[in-house]
Amino acid sequence: MASPEIASLSWGQMKVKGCSTTYKDCKVWPGGSRTWDWRETGTNHSPGVQPADLEEVVKKGVKTVVIGRGMSEALQVPASTVDYLKKNGIDVLVLQTEKAVAEYNSLAAQGVRVGGVFHSTC
Repeated sequence: MASPEIASLSWGQMKVKGCSTTYKDCKVWPGGSRTWDWRETGTNHSPGVQPADLEEVVKKGVKTVVIGRGMSEALQVPASTVDYLKKNGIDVLVLQTEKAVAEYNSLAAQGVRVGGVFHSTC
């Protein structure tokens, strides 16, 4: 199964190809996507993305995870989260969201088993 293309991104809105939902924040992986609800793991801008936010994506057998930190990069990504991915043998890219989406789409187009979590506002 291929990783779905992120079809569009604007402030507070993301669309994933093949999905009718408009997301504010989303998780994507080979064969699917869903809303990234920060309340599930108690995530906030600081300390930021937790390993628990990525477990679902990791379980999909991804080789690379792209983390979009927001349009103004307000969302933090602690070293412990990057370490969690690396310990699982997963490459990780942490970028401003527009750059993260472009990188994710490029990897997906190359057939890489890529997943991601993306914050579409601050």
